[in-house]
Amino acid sequence: MTTTRNRSARIALSTAQLLLSIAIAGLCAAPARAEAPPPPWHKGVSEERKQRAQALFEEARELHRRVMLAEARAKYEEALAVWEHPELRLYLGRVLKLIGLPLLAHENLRLSLQWGPGSLDAEKEQEARAAMRALVERELAAIEIRCDEPGAVVLMDGQPWFVGPGVERRLVVPGEHVITARKSGYFTVVKPILVFAGKEASGQIALSVDAVATRQRWATWLPWATLGAGAALSIAGGGLMWRAHAEHEATDKRLRNGCVPWCEALSGDAYDPSLLENGLAIGALVAGGATVITGTVLLFMNWPQSYRTADPGGVKIELRPAASPDAAALSARLVF
Repeated sequence: MTTTRNRSARIALSTAQLLLSIAIAGLCAAPARAEAPPPPWHKGVSEERKQRAQALFEEARELHRRVMLAEARAKYEEALAVWEHPELRLYLGRVLKLIGLPLLAHENLRLSLQWGPGSLDAEKEQEARAAMRALVERELAAIEIRCDEPGAVVLMDGQPWFVGPGVERRLVVPGEHVITARKSGYFTVVKPILVFAGKEASGQIALSVDAVATRQRWATWLPWATLGAGAALSIAGGGLMWRAHAEHEATDKRLRNGCVPWCEALSGDAYDPSLLENGLAIGALVAGGATVITGTVLLFMNWPQSYRTADPGGVKIELRPAASPDAAALSARLVF
């Protein structure tokens, strides 16, 4: 009986050892489960920096609860300088919104979502998106500018924005903003734009060439033609005067030869043709001289004059709602 029990015990022990060996072998043979990669904001950040950021975050939270918003903002920014974390951005966005800095608040809320879905839990992500939408609809405005001129530098409020060609959009605080576009050899465009909360100003910049051109008062041929006509009249008058003088002498000689030596040629009718030609000659000389003077004056007045070309460029602005399409806001079009 005892022998039988010992044999059964040995069999049970052997079976247990076999099962244990199989289990261990199975565990060893099973592939190791891959660990999930850390979120991107954890990469390259030491535990010491994380702990430092966590401590600053707790201090900022306490200041936030006590409504010491300026101090809380400084602590959140200090913590972000140590560790760029989406929740730190969210909390900083909350404080900036309460302080009354909607543009900075929107930027920090946007940065809290920069790593995509899952960077915040569902509730906080919904909060961030709703806060951004509310800021755009109620406290911010937007400006979108298109410039197709290659190499044109576009500035907003004196600060570089982008270089054309391109289209850029930026959120701004409501009020007047100045758009400037410049390029060497082109007229500089300066346009003040007034935008209101919840509106978007969309416009296109057109630059025109700044060139120096020449022009004349009249066609080039006109002074020269006048000068030529005056010269022709003067020559014709000179010819008529010479002819009148020759005819006068011929008439005088003819009348003298036909008289007795003691008579004088008293017939004035014979001199009429030469006197008429002489009058015509004097008139032609006077008219020719006046025409030559006129042509000379026209020639000097028609000298090419330099002038700058006109500037037809500028910015055409369209104002429309900056909120979602279902927002109850009316769009208006303003063209300057």
